[in-house]
Amino acid sequence: MAFPQLAHSDDVAASAGRTFDLLLMVSRAANVGEAVRRTSMGMLMKAVSGANVERARAHAWLAECLALGVDNPRARGIGIGRVLLALVMIGLGIRGLVFGDFAGTWQRIPIEALPAHDFFVYATATIELATGVGVLIPRVAKIAAAVMSIFALLWMVLLKFPAIVYVPSMEAVWLGAGEIAVILAGAWVAFAALANPHGRFFSGRNGMRNARLLFVLALPTLGLSHFLYFAQTIMLVPAWLPWRGGWAYLTGAGDLAAAFGILFAVWPRLAATLEAVMLWVITVLVWLPVLIAHLHDAGAWSAFLMSSAIAAGASVVADSYRGVQWSTFRTRDRGA
Repeated sequence: MAFPQLAHSDDVAASAGRTFDLLLMVSRAANVGEAVRRTSMGMLMKAVSGANVERARAHAWLAECLALGVDNPRARGIGIGRVLLALVMIGLGIRGLVFGDFAGTWQRIPIEALPAHDFFVYATATIELATGVGVLIPRVAKIAAAVMSIFALLWMVLLKFPAIVYVPSMEAVWLGAGEIAVILAGAWVAFAALANPHGRFFSGRNGMRNARLLFVLALPTLGLSHFLYFAQTIMLVPAWLPWRGGWAYLTGAGDLAAAFGILFAVWPRLAATLEAVMLWVITVLVWLPVLIAHLHDAGAWSAFLMSSAIAAGASVVADSYRGVQWSTFRTRDRGA
């Protein structure tokens, strides 16, 4: 004879046992899931950490590439580049005082009726003349180089950056800023070589490295303009030169190759020197004949002196590699 109450108790016990087993299985599954999650997070963190380490190594390697040779005493002495930059700045100052105007499109102020126009013209010319003379005088060379750097920085930021903000898709506005950036890079190298050798950003080893980086960033704006404004570039190539289109492409590629060589320390001294030589050749072949034909024209003087200033800025950067062998080729040790 069956006892209903006992049968009901057995069913409850069996149900409780199944529930307990189910909870146990869920608990085990949760533990396994937690273990998998922790393992996955550990692997992800390890991967992220490894990527960060690799990124830090890459940054450190690039920094060393850009700082190659800056500790050599020869890199800090006065060189032909600094002399050329000084002479060009003196020339720009004299031009401004004689003609009473800014240096053409390179110093164009986008204000139709600039208040105190003459004051700014002569103040600009005076700064150019004084800093040019100053960097040649050892006692005041550091101060003069600092003022020249600040002047070029303001020149770039106030006169060239607004155009970049207004029409960032136009390469020509980047070219204008890049040309002034090359001059700034030269003045910055001169200051960094004369200032505190242990400076954090502007002077010493770090300053020269950062100035070289600015130079590297500026060169592509010069090079790309030869391709994007090919027709205009050909018009500047002397008519007596054969293969005019080829020269336009070659010089543009030269700017890009120099930037690559300096950034990755692939024959950096050769790259910087050839870039400076190329800019001087362009100045002599393109703008000197124009100047000779128009000696009394302010625009001709502006074009020649501004092209010379860009070439001189590149020359100062090239001088900073005087302690580096011409054949230096820095390779990255991934195991370092």
